[in-house]
Order: sequence, then structure tokens, then C-alpha cells
Amino acid sequence: MVAAGEPTRRWPVGIAELDRVFGGGLVPGSVTLLGGEPGIGKSTLLLQLAQSLGQPQGVLYASGEESSAQIALRATRLGGDFGAVRLTAETDLDAILALAGEMRPALLVIDSIQTMQLAAVPSSAGAVTQLRECTAALVRFAKSHDTAVLIVGHVTKDGAIAGPRMLEHLVDTVLYFERDAGSRFRRVRAAKNRFGAANELGFFLMQESGLREVRNPAAIYLARAPQPVVGSLVMVTRDGTRPLLVEVQGLTDPARFGTPRRVAQGIDSGRLAMVLAVLNRHGGVSLQEHDVFANVVGGLAIDEPAWDLPVAIALASSLADEPLPPDLMVFGELGLTGEVRPVPFGEERIQEAAKQGFRRALVPKENLPRGKVEGIDLKGVSRIDEALAAVLRPRPI
Repeated sequence: MVAAGEPTRRWPVGIAELDRVFGGGLVPGSVTLLGGEPGIGKSTLLLQLAQSLGQPQGVLYASGEESSAQIALRATRLGGDFGAVRLTAETDLDAILALAGEMRPALLVIDSIQTMQLAAVPSSAGAVTQLRECTAALVRFAKSHDTAVLIVGHVTKDGAIAGPRMLEHLVDTVLYFERDAGSRFRRVRAAKNRFGAANELGFFLMQESGLREVRNPAAIYLARAPQPVVGSLVMVTRDGTRPLLVEVQGLTDPARFGTPRRVAQGIDSGRLAMVLAVLNRHGGVSLQEHDVFANVVGGLAIDEPAWDLPVAIALASSLADEPLPPDLMVFGELGLTGEVRPVPFGEERIQEAAKQGFRRALVPKENLPRGKVEGIDLKGVSRIDEALAAVLRPRPI
């Protein structure tokens, strides 16, 4: 029993990006649900976690989808010492829990919950009742034995974990393993975390020898040309607790057929329509007869309004065919009256941009720090027309 006010006990897993997602490490007695599409690397990630955990009690890895020989082959490919990891190929959850009760491992891995069965539940593996009861049994075991349990769950075509949403309510933490089509980079996102920040992100690179941490995610999302480019800007977004530099792009093209198109990738299309209206009414930039395309490079989805100002400037740059400085960073929310509104954690965003080598920043006036940030020139703006005038040359009348 932990008294109120005492810090939560944690076991650092030895993988910094995973520790970040967990909120500092695995909590004894916690239950984590990990979802991801087939072949993305869930089993590889869990084997590396099991190897790195370093707890004297060891790890029990129960697989209902692969034989122990198959898992051992993967472990050999990954290298390292797996002496503290015990493998069992079993779908009978009663037998797995009995073995775990004897071992008292620090971590129990179930790969996957859709293959597990309880003898007392009269339904096949993967059925809703079986999924619910198996997960509930694992939760009871975790809490009573102070063992961390990590459950793998398959996902549906739309990316949600297959089975009833009750599974997500039963567990303490829900992680999603994500990737972009054709990319070797992987993201682990905490959709729910009772012991840390939700929406925290960890970044990995898939290699032949397993998953490698990406300590500087800007390397994924910033692959810009060194010379000025039309319609391209860098912004700092916040995903979880970390500031993340991403490139946003805007493209305008005269509409050739009927109603102009508005295409948004990685940002909300409804909010893009609002940004276009603000540009037209308060920025003097009319795109009513142009197709508009807005994109977040790298496939990341931004669900905060800090992208309003950089996308607006990128679109204005594309319309004017005027390049933007490659060392410029921009963020800010736009209001319907044309004002540039502040966003949370402005100073942290500016400091991250300076650390990544950006020398200029255009930010909301209310986000200007009280002191000077070394290595970066700051300009605060309060209106959209003021922001456009700061980076684009005035058009001849």
C-alpha cells in the first residue's frame, strides 16, 4: 500500500524514449495495453524492453501467436542478454497466470490478448466476452502480485484496438505504436496514462538489429533545403511534454475546374477554412479562386492551433511566389478578428528552436519571453497583417 503523497515507484526500462512515454518508467502493478498494426514491430519492441528492464525477478513473455523457437530467433537477431527472460508459447491464460504466480516476475508480457482464453469463459479466443474477462483477470493479477503487465492488442482497419472499448478503461496505460507508410520511423504514443502525461511521444528507427531510439525527432521532420523555399516554414508544436520542430508547407494553384479545392494533411480541414477566411478579411490575401494545399511534413498530425500563423504565412508566400528564410521559426494562433493569439509554453518552444539552430522567430507578442534567448532574434506580432508584413515584401500597387 502506498500512502497518499508518496512518489510512485517506478522501474526505468533502460530505453529513454519508452521511459518518457511511461512517465519515467514502468509502475509495479500497472497494466499497459499496446496496440499497433501487424508487422510494425510490437514484439521486437517488447523483447527489447524485456531485455533492458534489468529487474532481478525477471520477465515472463507469453506468446499465443509464435512458438518459443520463433521468439528465441528474434531475440538472437536483436543480440544482448536475454537470460532473465523466460518464454512460453501458451494460449491458456489460467496456465500463464499459474506460472507467473510461481515466478513472481517483474513484468508479464501477453502477446496478444486476442489469442488468450480462460477455461471458465464459454467462448472462443478473441470474442468480446473472452477479451473482457482475460483482461480483467490480468488486472487482478497485476494488482495482487505487484507485477507490471504489458498486453499486446491487435488494431482494426481504422487504427483502434480491436475489441470492446472497455479494455482501454480496464487498463492503466494505453499505448499506440504508429508509423507512416513506407517509413522506417516509428512512434509510440500514450493515449491514456494514469501515471504520466497522456499524448506523450517516443520516437524510434527500425533497423535490422531492432528498434533504435531517436533522441532528436527534428531529424525526422526537418529535411529542408539550405536555401530559401517558397511556401515552407518551420514551427514548434507540443506533443505531450516535448517541443517538436516540424515543417509545414502551403501551396496555392489557380483553380481550373469549378469549386476550388482545400486539401489538408496533418491539420484540421475545418480550421484551415477559418485561416483562409482570416487571411482574406484581415490579411489582404484572397485565395477564393485558388486550390489550396496544406501539409505537415513527416506525416505527423497537429491538433493544436499553433499552426494557424505558420500555415497562413506559407500560403501567402506561395501565392506571392516569395521564398521564406530557412532560419525562421513561426508559431501562433489566429483569431477571427485577425489577432495573433498566444499559445501555451511559448518560451520553451523558442528555446527549442534556438537549440536547433534557428536564428529568427516570429511569435505572438504575448509569447515573447521577459529575458533574451541566446542565439535567436525575436519579433512579436499582434495581428495577421503585421505578421505578413514582417516576412513578405509589400506588393506593388
